[in-house]
Amino acid sequence: MIETLSRWYRRYFTHPQAVLLAILLVVGFTIVLTMGRMLAPAIAALIIAYLLEGVVRFLERRGTRRFNAVLLTFLLFISFIVFLLFGVIPLLSVQVSEFFGELPVYLARWQETLMELPQQYSFISSEQVAEFMGLIKREVAEMGQRIVTLSLTSLPGIITVVVYLFLVPLLVFFFLKDKTLLLGWLSGFLPRDRSLPSEVWHEVDQQMGNYVRGKAWEVLIVGIACFVAFGVLGLKYTILLAVLVGLSVIVPYIGAAVVTIPVAVVAYFQWGWSSEFAWLMGVYFVIQALDGNALVPLLFSEVVNLHPVAIIIAILVFGGLWGFWGVFFAIPLATLVNAILRAWPRTPVEEAAGETRAS
Repeated sequence: MIETLSRWYRRYFTHPQAVLLAILLVVGFTIVLTMGRMLAPAIAALIIAYLLEGVVRFLERRGTRRFNAVLLTFLLFISFIVFLLFGVIPLLSVQVSEFFGELPVYLARWQETLMELPQQYSFISSEQVAEFMGLIKREVAEMGQRIVTLSLTSLPGIITVVVYLFLVPLLVFFFLKDKTLLLGWLSGFLPRDRSLPSEVWHEVDQQMGNYVRGKAWEVLIVGIACFVAFGVLGLKYTILLAVLVGLSVIVPYIGAAVVTIPVAVVAYFQWGWSSEFAWLMGVYFVIQALDGNALVPLLFSEVVNLHPVAIIIAILVFGGLWGFWGVFFAIPLATLVNAILRAWPRTPVEEAAGETRAS
């Protein structure tokens, strides 16, 4: 057993570049896991700057100086944040309040529909339906209580948001403007020979940059398309449902299936089994089909070649570790792991065995 472990160690961890890469990974994950909450503004700004770097490069390739490209990109980013804060979020909060206000009516109508099931299916009893509806009502009451509690104790949260609104844009600007200076400072702590980490980062940057920026555009395009479609068809809670559908594309496979439920439920309670309901669901499924078969291939020029099982496991693992950002970056992080595993230097088995015998 000891000899087997020794050979495994010699095969995978005797190369100096492998040791350097392992140290970088351990340090990086340790910082995120232990100081992630304290460094949250810096990490958020770093992620946003990474997303905006694609726009800066686009402007640079068209002859714009780096500083001017950064300034223009930063002004567009600030304009987008202002639009969200004073345009989208107030309307979204109004629709959320309206939805919770009408929720008891929806539950009552749903209960009436469910109470008809025991008459149609003998294996369903009225007691089971009543118990199920009681459970749903308790969950809704607890959710409402949490919202009220959050609103009563939101002063620290408001202060945190204000701090973030000041710090994050400031850090984003300096991360973009002084990118070369900051990277040069960090590289000063690394050995001169860092070919393996550079190789891994080059591959990950290509796929991660393509994926993350493409996913951000996909969220925006799908959300706007649903907002227009839902608004034209007259669906209630247009902004709320459009935002949910847009964000659902972050989670492959699972997101589209889950977000279909609230869209169908709201449409059913608004129109019942009618032509309006059929039109709404038809348009919704057309948007989903166009997203999967046209928009995704167009946005993601370099497809991340990961098995669906690997994607789902990555979503579960990284989502459990880092919440929303873990889900958002699940596929890029899985790509990082895949790139590391493929680039990790391996000493041939014969050579490792020879070294073991010599020792």
